[in-house]
Amino acid sequence: AKALTYGAKILILDEPFNGLDKEGVEQMRNYFLKLKEQGVTILLTSHTSEDIRLLCDTVMEMEKGRKL
Repeated sequence: AKALTYGAKILILDEPFNGLDKEGVEQMRNYFLKLKEQGVTILLTSHTSEDIRLLCDTVMEMEKGRKL
């Protein structure tokens, strides 16, 4: 949460939607889209294809630590 409040230009987030309810996920997605519009680079991991489809410009898929 601290990283989101300091105006960082690059965010690295591991499963940022994990544990959030449906409303929380929607709020965070909208927030990340606003940050993206402001030029913030967001590197995130997700097991949810909808998160990836909605938020990512570039996707890299990995398995057992190797790029597919």
